[in-house]
Amino acid sequence: MSINLESVDLLESKLATLVDRYTFLKEENEVLISKVNKLEYFVSLYKEDLEQEQEKFRLLKIAKTIEGSRSDSRETKNKINALIREIDRCIVKLNQ
Repeated sequence: MSINLESVDLLESKLATLVDRYTFLKEENEVLISKVNKLEYFVSLYKEDLEQEQEKFRLLKIAKTIEGSRSDSRETKNKINALIREIDRCIVKLNQ
């Protein structure tokens, strides 16, 4: 009979340890999920900033190309034509 009691005590002990580990891992998982969500939010903010800066850079390049139009008129004409095509595409999309 004492063997059965020892087995039950051992089982209870292991079960308590298992429950403690489960609780700890569950809490740790919640913390990690929170950190992941926060990092994903920051990544999205940085992506938006990057896209904005890339657009500013593109516009600056265009402005510099137009500014230097006396030295390279062919490239300037190509840039202006590209801008006109882009505007035309936007107008078409707006009319749809």
